[in-house]
Formats: sequence, C-alpha cells, structure tokens
Amino acid sequence: MSKSLQRGTNPDADIHDQIHEALHRIAHVDYSKPIIRNASTAVLYEEALAHEKGSALTSSGALALNSGAKKGRSPSDKRIVDEPNSTENVWWGPVNIKMTENSFMVNRERAVDYLNTRDRLYVLDGFAGWDPKYRIKVRVVCSRAYHALFMKNMLIRPSEKELEDFGEPDFTIFNGGEFPANRYTTGMTSTTSVAVNFERREMVILGTQYAGEMKKGIFTVMHYLMPKAGVLSLHSSANEGPKGDVSLFFGLSGTGKTTLSADPHRFLIGDDEHCWSDEGIFNIEGGCYAKCIDLSPQTEPEIFGAIKFGSVVENVVYDPDTRVIDYSDISLTENTRCSYPIEYIPNAKVPCMGGHPKNIILLTCDAFGVLPPVSKLTPAQVSYHFISGYTAKVAGTEEGVTEPQATFSSCFGAPFLVWHPTKYASMLAEKMKEHQASAWLINTGWNGGAYGTGKRISLKYSRAIIDAIHSGELDQVEFENYPVFNLSIPKTCPGVPSEVLNPAKSWLGSPESYKATTEKLAKLFTKNFAAYSDKADHAVLEAGPQI
Repeated sequence: MSKSLQRGTNPDADIHDQIHEALHRIAHVDYSKPIIRNASTAVLYEEALAHEKGSALTSSGALALNSGAKKGRSPSDKRIVDEPNSTENVWWGPVNIKMTENSFMVNRERAVDYLNTRDRLYVLDGFAGWDPKYRIKVRVVCSRAYHALFMKNMLIRPSEKELEDFGEPDFTIFNGGEFPANRYTTGMTSTTSVAVNFERREMVILGTQYAGEMKKGIFTVMHYLMPKAGVLSLHSSANEGPKGDVSLFFGLSGTGKTTLSADPHRFLIGDDEHCWSDEGIFNIEGGCYAKCIDLSPQTEPEIFGAIKFGSVVENVVYDPDTRVIDYSDISLTENTRCSYPIEYIPNAKVPCMGGHPKNIILLTCDAFGVLPPVSKLTPAQVSYHFISGYTAKVAGTEEGVTEPQATFSSCFGAPFLVWHPTKYASMLAEKMKEHQASAWLINTGWNGGAYGTGKRISLKYSRAIIDAIHSGELDQVEFENYPVFNLSIPKTCPGVPSEVLNPAKSWLGSPESYKATTEKLAKLFTKNFAAYSDKADHAVLEAGPQI
C-alpha cells in the first residue's frame, strides 16, 4: 500500500508526500487534503459508496455509478490547442477544433481551482500501450473514486515496482468534470470542454462526468504520438488464433465488431484500441468498455460474466432491493456501459500483444442491402474503404421515414483522429504490403433488399465467413467481379448459401430497384470521399465505386 493511500484514509496524518509535492509543483494543488494514489479496488469501492451519490453495489459485485447529465461523449466540445510544434500535423476542422493556449490555461486553472475545493482527491498512475518500447505513462487527477476506478480498469496497471519507479508522467489528465466550463471563455460553445494540449502533455475536462472522455482522450493522444514514432494506431479489435495468426477487426457501432472478434476458439488481444509497430500488434488498454444494452448470458456470456467485483457499470437501472441490473431498461440512456480489466475475459491474451496481422477485416452494416456479405479487397480498395469508414443506420421511427441513412467515419473512428485520415491509411497500406496481410470487407447488414424488404444477414453466416477466412478455405474458392463497386466476391463459402453471397442474385425486388439502390449508395460513397480526394493517391481514388 502506497504512503499516499495510507494517508488518504487518515486525513489527520502528515500528507506531504511525493504526489502532493508533484501536483503542487505543476498545478498548485494544495496540501490540505488527502490525495489517494492507486488505491485498491476495495478502497475505491468504499470511497465511492461513502462519498458519491447514486453509487451502489450490484448483485453481481460490480459498482454501479451515475455519470450525471452527460451519458455519452461530447465530440463537439473537444478542442486541441493550436501550438507551433503540432499545428502542421493536426487535421484541423470539425473533428479537431482549434483552441488557444490562453483558453486552455483558463480552463486548466478552473479545473484545478475546483479540485482544490474538494475534501479528497484521487490519483491514478498507469500505462497506455502494452509494448514497453512505446507505452506512455499516464496520470489521472480527479475528485471521484468512480473516475479513478474506471481508469484503473482501462489503463495498464503498473506493478508495485513500476509504480515505485513511475517518476514524472508523460501525460496528465485534470478531470474537473463536475464543474462547468465558462461559456464566455474564448472558443467555448457550451459548459462542457474536453481539451488536449500536446505541448504541455495535458488534458483538461470540465462540464462532463462521463468517464469515456478520459479513455478516448488518451486514445486521441496515442493517435497523435504513435504515428509520429512510426507506429500505426488503430480503432479496432484484435484476436489471435491457436497458431499465432492475428486478425484486426474494424467497424462502427452496430457492425458486429465486438461480437465477431469475441471468438471462443481464439485469444482476445483487445476490443477497441491497438497499435501496429515493427514488432507486431499491441493493445493500448488494460481493460474493456462494453455496451450493456440487452446484455444477457446467452448473447454475450464473456461480457456478462465480466461484470463482477472490480467492474464499473454506468447509468444502468437496477432493482433497489435485490440490486439485480435490468439491462433492457434504457430509461436513463441507451448508452449503458461496463468497464472491467481485460483479464476478466476468460480467453484474453495477457500481455495483450501479438504478431503481425494476417487478416484485416473491415465490417459494415449496409442497410441498403447492396454490399456483398464478403469481398476480398485490393490494397487500393483497403485504403478507400478504410478512409470511408462506411456503415448505415436504419432511419428513426417517425411516420413515413423508412430510408436507411449512410454514415461515414474516417478510419472507422473519425472523432479520435489527429492526423489527416490519409496518414493512417498510407501507413496501413505499407504495413499490409510489408507483412502480406489479406483484407476483407464484410457486410453484416441486409441481404435480399434494403431495410424493410430484405433481412439482416444471419450471424451464423457472418461467423462462417470469418471462420473460412481464418482457416484459409476462403482463399481457395473461385471469385467473381461484383460490378459498380468492383469488388471481388467468392462464388462459394463453407456454411453460407451461394445465393446469399451475391446481392444481385439474392435481391427480392425488381432489377431496376436493385440498380437504382446500388447507384444511390455508390454516389454517397463518391460524395463522401470528395473531402479526401486532395490528399489521396490516384489509385485509391480509382478504387471506389464506378457508375
């Protein structure tokens, strides 16, 4: 147990230790309160239950907490400081909005002033990145035990020796999320601010208690630092087969990324954030952050079983007497979440590292029903579809609205990119060429017609496709060209009816409706990609749909 932890449980003790000295030196955090550093899970439970309204122990042993008014990230409130050393590297625009150094310091002072009003503070020191060669030291300073426990789960937990030798952090988060930003500060558009300063190596949070801001904030930091070091950072899941073959899965929400990468016959390297270095793949995180909506032991047994002592469940509804969680209740938010250490997953590979990927799998949920269930991609097509980051969402329940809605998110994670998307795409292409990785586009969406006419591709078929990729069987079958999108699609696949593999053959409507729907989606791709055409190679531009 660290000295600061011992003193944290006894406010009357002499508390001027190294953490107090360090925080006072860099941010004028005062000496008059306990600062609890890297507390045990049990202590953080006690602290939350004693001091945080709305916290509760659930029947499974997990700690239930409420994130306040914000139940999700606030991407429109993210800012990056425009400073000389990084300004030429940042992809400025709606994803990365400029902030002045002065406004950052105003927010930093505001956050620290708020933290100084609290009776106790929590510090969590951990690592981002499993490869010791590239990992960074992260320090979180916060006033909620909830936030400390969340980041204890999500960062890589140091050993006692590593904690003793931790030294100065490479990046510090000042989380004053319970206190609002001043809307009249230059550059602020609301009372929420999530600001990153690469020069100062700091992140400041105001006006949101949603813990996911810290997780994705560190991912944003790694998305900047790793490419600068020649390492490709990726918003993906990763698993490894018994023979050491690694697969990367990319996909936006609802595409099946988590479900399809959770394979009982393969080891989970990570579920969300990875890096690809000259040595292979490594996870950035020490934990998982899974959606809880409609969670059950039948649909996702590994995640359900991971919600136990040490896990954090956010914004869920539970029975006040039995403390049993109702995962189908979305009265607080649809974005109910659970955070837990990765070793809570039975087939997790720890340390979370693997060799060079053999297969790159891009997942999409096409509600237009015209993308094939599986296509093998050329290198240029990988770049095109990676930059596009396409999926489709079914329209809302308003009367008369039945059309699917296309969604594009660069590199399957636009909100977290720092460099221009073509930077990540070119690095991916180079890595794939060097290590001869195969790439596949898999549609887990509709087949036989668009939403309302066709039906969702069976999960059984999607799993069979993934299995055939991993076994190498899909490489051995005959392929044909799929027009307009110019994709190479298999004529057969073990476990999948052949008519399902070609949307033109499975289409239930008229040939005219198929042609019109295909061209409609193709035009949406072309329109979206126009924003990147100035920096994309000619071959990549030509790899898109041709009408």
